[in-house]
Amino acid sequence: MKFTSGMWCLQDGVNIEWMSNVERFSVEHDSVNLLLNKFQAHRGNTLNSPTISARVTSPLEGVIGVKLVHWAGQNDNNPHYHLNKTTGHTKIQHDDAKKKLNYTSGSLNLAVSTSANDLALEFQSPASKKLTGQSPRSIGYVRDQRTEKHRYDDGIYAERQGYMLAGLDLGVGEKIYGLGERFGPLAKNGQTVDIWNEDGGTSSELAYKNIPLYISSKGYGVFINHPGKVSLEVQSERTTRVNISVPGEEIEYFVVYGATPKDILNRYTALTGRPALVPSWSYNLWLTTSFTTNYDEETVTRFLDGFRDRDIPLGVFHFDCFWMKSYQWCDFDFDSEMFPDALGYLKRLKERGLRISVWINPYIAQASPLFEVGKKNGYFIKRIDGSVWQWDMWQAGMAVVDFTNPAASKWYNSHLERLVEMGVDSFKTDFAERIPVKGVQYHNGADPDRMHNYYALLYNKTVYETLSERVGHNQGLLFARSTAPGGQAYPVHWGGDCESTFEAMAESLRGGLSLMLSGYIFWASDIGGFEGTPPPALYKRWVQFGLLSTHSRLHGSSSFRVPWIYGEDCSDVLRDCVKRKILLTPYILQEALKGHGNGTPLMRPLFLEFPEDLNTYAVDTQYMFGPNLLVAPVFTEEGEVTFYVPLSPDDEAGKWISWFDHSKSYESGRWYTETHDFDTMPILIRPGSVTVTNPTIKAPEDDALEGIELLVNGHLRVETTVEIINSAQSGEILKTVRVSPTADGKAEASGHSVKLVYVA
Repeated sequence: MKFTSGMWCLQDGVNIEWMSNVERFSVEHDSVNLLLNKFQAHRGNTLNSPTISARVTSPLEGVIGVKLVHWAGQNDNNPHYHLNKTTGHTKIQHDDAKKKLNYTSGSLNLAVSTSANDLALEFQSPASKKLTGQSPRSIGYVRDQRTEKHRYDDGIYAERQGYMLAGLDLGVGEKIYGLGERFGPLAKNGQTVDIWNEDGGTSSELAYKNIPLYISSKGYGVFINHPGKVSLEVQSERTTRVNISVPGEEIEYFVVYGATPKDILNRYTALTGRPALVPSWSYNLWLTTSFTTNYDEETVTRFLDGFRDRDIPLGVFHFDCFWMKSYQWCDFDFDSEMFPDALGYLKRLKERGLRISVWINPYIAQASPLFEVGKKNGYFIKRIDGSVWQWDMWQAGMAVVDFTNPAASKWYNSHLERLVEMGVDSFKTDFAERIPVKGVQYHNGADPDRMHNYYALLYNKTVYETLSERVGHNQGLLFARSTAPGGQAYPVHWGGDCESTFEAMAESLRGGLSLMLSGYIFWASDIGGFEGTPPPALYKRWVQFGLLSTHSRLHGSSSFRVPWIYGEDCSDVLRDCVKRKILLTPYILQEALKGHGNGTPLMRPLFLEFPEDLNTYAVDTQYMFGPNLLVAPVFTEEGEVTFYVPLSPDDEAGKWISWFDHSKSYESGRWYTETHDFDTMPILIRPGSVTVTNPTIKAPEDDALEGIELLVNGHLRVETTVEIINSAQSGEILKTVRVSPTADGKAEASGHSVKLVYVA
């Protein structure tokens, strides 16, 4: 939110009380308390003037938080994000002569100026270089009289909407990334970003997945620890700052240091929670009934036979909304008219080797038999007068389940458990963005504004834990649309409602990469686009891209996504892409386990893997799939694609090699333009890399040990460790293979019998 009008003026009706001075401070164990006030010319300035209390803490090594509070008498209503904490890693020093206080946590230092009327906070790297900070006119309390809260006739007691404002400095050339799944340019500079979950599709500034974490190209991240609406002006109000504001009386942010972008994600996920793993079967192809299309068994069986007859692997079948009777979402019952033998139907699908997913949302329509149960027992969000909050958007007379009520969560879970008993393996947890904030109350008294984004976290947690109790830790998964900080513990997430255009395919990629810079390691898009019917060229190009995402789902709104509808050549493309992804299963499992431990996503913006190559920071039309494979999706009907090949840290390792033609090599640090038919696309193998594959398996859950091949590109400079993961338990390492360079420039493997395949 913008409060200023240029450098000198404020917007009409806005007043900002800027803090300029440290009045006093105290040290308390491993924290520092500062009392900040306005410019102090004399003691009389302490009257009729606000103060802001600042508390400096460090929950984890390399992470320093600053909490700024104007009025401390407000009710401390939940929710709060869970943060992991340790102690014993801070050091506090005050140089009275230099008027400088240093608060150090691991490699990160916060220097605070305590000189009179010279307030400044500077976060410093181990080399004492400034990362970011708060310089003059960057800590303030805003009073805004432009809202309904202000009444002139209240005189001196007239209230104004208050906001806490914290401006963090940006350096020359500094780039900002992350802030959840955002569909505009990957670098957020020049953008206004509101952290507020909305159902807005993928073509605007609205987003389903808002995460108040940004990563800087300068070597740090900033996490704003506030579940309500956070507004960020990223060089869009002051060109030298990220201005962060929240309504109310307090704001807290954490600066997260990292020598590399991966280090920042490692510390952030250590703070907010590590990403969970998913079962190997989920990496196979998903097919959905789409939204408004026919779901009857005859139609679905015909499609499944078509996949079988064309030798296209298929792992998961998903029932979208209309598996339930219209106007009754959610009642968790198969529509008996369309599915007279639902239990038998699911059994027949399971006999084909398929996993089953069904669509749900956290709303109960008035026509659902469950509505009266929920109303009677107080399971829904209520209005202030105690009545059920309802509206007609989406489902007629729908209510919203109140997951702050343990009894409501248990009731909701009981219906999910019934579906699991029938054979359902996963739930698509749709919606959870249209959550009311005005005139409502929660069972536990939570603040509705703070619950708006947080609601998605409770919803996904409730469903995820229901599945995990049945299948075990790291073996359950959702297909979720909305989330909040910490939601990486409840995977998988997909990109929401996109159009069937090349432009929408590109915006979907940007959204996915942005989410991958926000603590998440798994992501999918609706292959072919959700809205509309894709032309064959787009379908095939999206299939190529979608099968090099961590999760791959054919889905649309009013039209099916089975390939032969678009032409038999589409079947050929889909078959090749699915089989390529399946042979990469050992590689995907290995990188997922690493991401589970350190927060590094499988789909990576180039700069995440090559932070020293400054050219990579502007690229948002290609990505790394794991550390070894560069992927450049084709966004044109003609097949023309321009892509950048990053600089390799080791020039002697060799050249990048085409996945499809090992005789074709690429120089590091160069741009290329190529034209590809539908049987290829730019997939490049990194020089000096070892990529584990298994071309013998037919499905991701097949035996992981037999048939392992290691693709070796170029000269190995050091020993490389390859971990073979148990496909039946994605958190278990079955074997460790060590690949060592030999005197002749080749390689040798020890630890397990594998085949070495040299691509260069």
